[in-house]
Amino acid sequence: MKKEKLLKITVENGGYITTKELSKYNINNYFLIALVKEGKLIRVSRGYYVLPNNFSDDFYIVLSKCKKAVFSHATALYLHNLSDRTPLIYDITLPYGYGNCYKNMANISLHYVKKENVTLGMIEIESPFGMKVRTYDIERTICDIIKNKQKMDREIFVKALKEYSSLKNKDINKLMKYAEILNVDKKVREYMEVLL
Repeated sequence: MKKEKLLKITVENGGYITTKELSKYNINNYFLIALVKEGKLIRVSRGYYVLPNNFSDDFYIVLSKCKKAVFSHATALYLHNLSDRTPLIYDITLPYGYGNCYKNMANISLHYVKKENVTLGMIEIESPFGMKVRTYDIERTICDIIKNKQKMDREIFVKALKEYSSLKNKDINKLMKYAEILNVDKKVREYMEVLL
């Protein structure tokens, strides 16, 4: 039966299921709604469902509120293991003019960029709970934290730059390309000359 199949998939998926995934398995939304009514699944945000008593992925839930949102700054550092401080406030970058989806949310710090720069360095990465979330790659994140140094926690900032400089897979050419596009090439060059 479809409901049992759906529950089995949810368990195998780590306790989560999205409406997007239903089409992959040729399961109608009707069965999802039925499981919610029966209390066997809980809707935690639009298109995102969990098993009861399952730990929900706040990273995924926060990002699912706005399709243009990208994790950035200290949150991106955490996702890339360049910071060990679990975010209490999520840093999110959006194009100018967006952000109503995060209205009145105290745990969100919004950053705005030109529309053409929102996707610069954007990648998908696994959240600590195994769900795919949008964030910036390491080089874009380094540019962002240097650009917003005054708003960054000093300890997180310094640790991230030291960690980045010791990475074997860092891409200085990409970093400088991003820095030029984001108008922080002078500052980024100064930091890299000291660190490398």
